[in-house]
Amino acid sequence: MLALLGFLTILVFLALILTKKVSVIVSLILVPVIFALIGGFGLEMGEFMLEGIKGVAPTGIMLGFAILYFGVMNNAGLFDPVISRVLRTVKGDPLKIVVGTVIIAMLAHLDGSGASTFLITIPALLPLYDKLGLSRIVLAGMVALGAGVMNLLPWGGPTARAATALGLDTSDIFNPVIPAMIAGIVWVLFVAVWIGRKERKRLGITDVQYDFHAELTNEEKAMRRPKLFWFNLLLTIVTIVALVKVWLPLPIIFIIAFAIAVVVNYPKPDDQMEQVRSQAVGMITVVSIIFAAGIFTGILSGTGMITEMANALVSFIPSESGGFMSIIVAVTGMPLSLLFTPDAYYFGVLPIISETAAAYGVVPAHIGSAAILGQMTTGFPLSPLTASTFLLIGLAGVELADHQKFIFKWAFGTTIVMTVVAIITGAIL
Repeated sequence: MLALLGFLTILVFLALILTKKVSVIVSLILVPVIFALIGGFGLEMGEFMLEGIKGVAPTGIMLGFAILYFGVMNNAGLFDPVISRVLRTVKGDPLKIVVGTVIIAMLAHLDGSGASTFLITIPALLPLYDKLGLSRIVLAGMVALGAGVMNLLPWGGPTARAATALGLDTSDIFNPVIPAMIAGIVWVLFVAVWIGRKERKRLGITDVQYDFHAELTNEEKAMRRPKLFWFNLLLTIVTIVALVKVWLPLPIIFIIAFAIAVVVNYPKPDDQMEQVRSQAVGMITVVSIIFAAGIFTGILSGTGMITEMANALVSFIPSESGGFMSIIVAVTGMPLSLLFTPDAYYFGVLPIISETAAAYGVVPAHIGSAAILGQMTTGFPLSPLTASTFLLIGLAGVELADHQKFIFKWAFGTTIVMTVVAIITGAIL
């Protein structure tokens, strides 16, 4: 019963947002509440929801202040030289811009953090896309593809979770799929070329003689701080290093960084508050969705729906398919990113699958390697269960449904390509 309710909760939620019948925030809150009530849960749901909110609170705070910080950096002109240089390099060619977007996203994701990747790439590239008329959906999709394939890295969340859940070293899981990951990177670049050509055909190649500074409004020019460029760049580098090294809790890093950035760039209190107000809409939208997602996951976890869904999925696999369990895990991992949080899948579903597969002679390392080929790697930047997805679409200014419709087939294609190579190289058999 709980498993059925869980699947219905996910399906109704996805149906509502894909058809745009209800906003994402409302769906995240009301859909799980309704199905929990149907399941006989009452006032105890309050504790479930509170636990879910507590779980996402640090992420929500981090994203809120990260938006404020990068908003200040954008207004101060930190990204202006990057945009101007890219414009001069690509010379108005949409193909080069789209391919460059993927490459920048993959390089930015070397730290293994989806949030920092999106915070670095989207604000820097969005003005360029808008100037040349390129689709924002393409921007969000290309960044998602680049970040997704790079999320296999050992210091990324999925690989670390898989190794921990199965009692293995990360190298046992990651090293065998390195050839598959390389193939995934090549595939993503191919997709970028394919989509870039379509954008080039739609828009043509523009002979851009573009003075970025001249295009700014008087208000935007007044906020620019060119004399503080090197300070802002150094502060941003230190902030990113602090995030990667975890010198302080991530929310604290952005809180402190924002305070330093706004007081140095805009010493007057009124100007500081104006910076906050200029980012208020984007910040409130993202943060409210994060906390709504906390309610969603809190109810699914607290009611036991996720556990029962995991057990149901395992029991659904025919016994004669046991020997192909790793392939099944690899192929289904990316779509299941839409159903399970990374913790729920790797700590709830994966150990059960591994135990079942062991009866058919499939070693745990192969199951772990198969899982990271899609589950919250290629799948994380379009899952409604990860906070960074909402950060991505919030910064790009696109709807979740439109983003999912555009990028799902390409992300799933990345998983299929990596799975084929993993099979050929013996990584998951």
